[in-house]
Amino acid sequence: MSATQTHTNDDDRADRRRKMLGTLTIMPVAAMAERYAALGALPQALPVRGPEIGLVMLNGRMGGGGAPFKLGEASVTRATVRIESGEIGQAMVLGRETHKAQMIAHLDALWQHDDWRGIVEREVVVPAMEIEEAAVRDRAEETAATRVDFFTLARGED
Repeated sequence: MSATQTHTNDDDRADRRRKMLGTLTIMPVAAMAERYAALGALPQALPVRGPEIGLVMLNGRMGGGGAPFKLGEASVTRATVRIESGEIGQAMVLGRETHKAQMIAHLDALWQHDDWRGIVEREVVVPAMEIEEAAVRDRAEETAATRVDFFTLARGED
């Protein structure tokens, strides 16, 4: 695996975590399966680990600055795969979505390869970002519809 095939610098890692993995983990599984299938023939993903379902402990803080406390547990699914060219993809998703974790791990490995990065971004990541933006807009519209404006009338005796 040469440096021309794989991106490994710090900016790419941050971009991968924030943009690619962060967006895909919140994408609805049905939409992801549709976009994943539309990619057609992909390099085979060999399982390295999982998918495994486990629990993580959630911590909270009152007001963001208080003492930490144990909020509860949440189910997570993780998967790690390797594609034929050597790139390793990883995924951890909230819930018990083994198929989704496998798809994200495979897409993560593909995204790290120059030949596949643009395709994955165009066909999967950008549509995932559009779905997320639409959901944020819908929530904002629903919230705005319930907005109440309070105002005070000045009394004439002042």
